[in-house]
Amino acid sequence: MTNSHHDQVRHFDSLHRAARPLVLPNAWDAGSARLIEDAGAAAIATTSAGVAWAAVGSRDDGSIGRERAVEVVARVVAAVRVPVTADIEDGYDDLASTVRGVLDAGAVGVNIEDGVQAHPERIAIARRAAGGGLFLNARIDTHLREVGDPATRLKETIDRAAAYVAAGADGIFVPGVTDPETVAMLAKEIQAPLNVMAGPGSPTIDDLAALGVARVSVGPAITLAAYAAIQTAARELLTTGTYAALGTGFAEIDALMGRHSRG
Repeated sequence: MTNSHHDQVRHFDSLHRAARPLVLPNAWDAGSARLIEDAGAAAIATTSAGVAWAAVGSRDDGSIGRERAVEVVARVVAAVRVPVTADIEDGYDDLASTVRGVLDAGAVGVNIEDGVQAHPERIAIARRAAGGGLFLNARIDTHLREVGDPATRLKETIDRAAAYVAAGADGIFVPGVTDPETVAMLAKEIQAPLNVMAGPGSPTIDDLAALGVARVSVGPAITLAAYAAIQTAARELLTTGTYAALGTGFAEIDALMGRHSRG
């Protein structure tokens, strides 16, 4: 690990402890990462769904595999100057190898999801593989997948978070939760920076900040918006034969993509 990478990891960690939450628009390839950086993002997260759709045209089910997923991470890192954190789902077929691959690709963090079962041992594996070279964000799917009894779901989430932090997690990601009362309780009880996934109908960034949220991401939502624009433009072209939905501004985007961002 180079000093510059070490500095990026420390900087990325510090962004979780600032006055405002770290806001991470999720990218799916080098071009989307470049656009997100140009919009002013302090860091970039990848989205496993967007990567799977764009890279191989597969579902968001892990079938993209470790090698292709790491290749995309490397391209995103090479395209931007800001820190990049990678969504590695459950680590694919070999979590330690995936973590080392992402680290070699230059990423400063990873998201690792748990699913329906708590897996603190997987966070421990990732911590040993990464050493101090990655910010480990442990994703808890209790609310996203509606695991167990609603009456005990919050306690299960908090208990999993404690186990993951003890195993070496630097942050905790709880997608599927946006109601203020639950978010505030999670921020109070979890002894690590809290990441939530926002979208239409969610509290604003300022409101989430007031609730104690340290990091806000949007998952595949930006990818979906881009793909919806593709669908609309293609359908118009192929049905009515008109061009209202087609994009403009070629020179601006082409110039942005031509910049040597990591010189």
